[in-house]
Amino acid sequence: MKLLLSATTAVLFLAPSASGFAPSSTSASVHSKPLTLAAAASSAEEDLELTRQIILDFMSSDAAASAAAPDEENGTKQYITPPLPENDLMIRAALGREDVERTPVWLFRQAGRHLPEYREYKEKTGRNFLDMLAHPEDVAECTLQPLRRYPVDAAILFSDILVIAEALNVEVTMPGGVGIQVPNPIKDPADLAKRIPDVSAMTPEYVADKLGHVIESVKLIKTKMAEEGMAQPLIGFSAAPWTLLFYMFGGSSKKNNDIGVQWLADNPEDSRRLLDVLTKIIIEYMSAQVEAGANMLQLFEAMGMMIDEKNFDEFALPCLKEIATELKSRFPDVPLMVFARGASFANEALSKLGYDVVTIDGSVDRATARTTVGGRTGLQGNYDPRELIEDEEGTKTVDTVRATAKQLLEDLGPQRLVANLGEGLGGKESPELVRAFVDAVHEESEALIKSS
Repeated sequence: MKLLLSATTAVLFLAPSASGFAPSSTSASVHSKPLTLAAAASSAEEDLELTRQIILDFMSSDAAASAAAPDEENGTKQYITPPLPENDLMIRAALGREDVERTPVWLFRQAGRHLPEYREYKEKTGRNFLDMLAHPEDVAECTLQPLRRYPVDAAILFSDILVIAEALNVEVTMPGGVGIQVPNPIKDPADLAKRIPDVSAMTPEYVADKLGHVIESVKLIKTKMAEEGMAQPLIGFSAAPWTLLFYMFGGSSKKNNDIGVQWLADNPEDSRRLLDVLTKIIIEYMSAQVEAGANMLQLFEAMGMMIDEKNFDEFALPCLKEIATELKSRFPDVPLMVFARGASFANEALSKLGYDVVTIDGSVDRATARTTVGGRTGLQGNYDPRELIEDEEGTKTVDTVRATAKQLLEDLGPQRLVANLGEGLGGKESPELVRAFVDAVHEESEALIKSS
């Protein structure tokens, strides 16, 4: 009789209690796969087999529960930060925890239209820009092209700021010749409620479902970089909430410039609801990029020029604060950079939110840029990309680029600086002059640092 009861006894003693394993059958329900009491065994051999099966079921159940909740004790997910790349210059400069040997440099839109190899590849695929973003192999190729040509200190994910709008049921098209379009913007609060999911739906699973192709692209980029011996960090990025709201309501740089601010005035609570949704999905989207291999993050408030300071402070700034707070709590060693293009009035406030780097556009006076951020962050920018466009008069040369790059370094200082542009490359820039800019930043900053 003792042997015939051992299978049931195994259930009782394998069931976990709050303090570990204890002889309590009621606590077995904490597992996702409940344990079931065995029927009475008819022999010693059958009893042993039942006992073995119960133990295996228990171990399987326990492993599954542990995998699903790696830090179940305090209810928090454990986020994974990629290892440092061999060339960690830009990471060190952005975090500002130590001096660097030279100033790192990369360029907004360094992948794309200004490169002849990009134009050739695009023609070969027969796909437009937006179509290419759905193919990880295209994204990886375009991301790596500038790294093959220039000694830049980072790669940046080849993507678009409106992929999140698409993930939220707002169609984005590129008909050709007129840029990216949002043909069916959100019309009114009822349309907003119908089309945009609730903030509670903005989960890692939602990102995996709607933006999984981007995350797969990040993974493929890292694989291809390793195969080609590229040791730079990869920058992941997203548009910021205000910029996305502006486009989703039908705004653009060419028309409907005031539609976003008008929405804020007419529908403040609905606007906040959308901004909350956008804030949450951005956090999960950027987190997914890091966990897929991105070493740094860039947040683009690209339409900062389409909002006034009062509305920026009331609507945009709280979102930017929440994003910085959450991402830095998850990934304290992943540099987080922010760019409020056309809204330089916000740079001081941005420097107090937890970002590692504040980007300055071409309107910012370099003489006051450091004072504005007060040593709280590093700076990024703000070289004029027009210096990289050759003209008929021959006024833009390798020598003029070197002189203007040196001036940038002298004005802003070579430490806690990521040399970049005040505006993205537009497509007319000379690859020769872009290379001259990258080389000049490296060489002139190294000389400045050594001399000081």
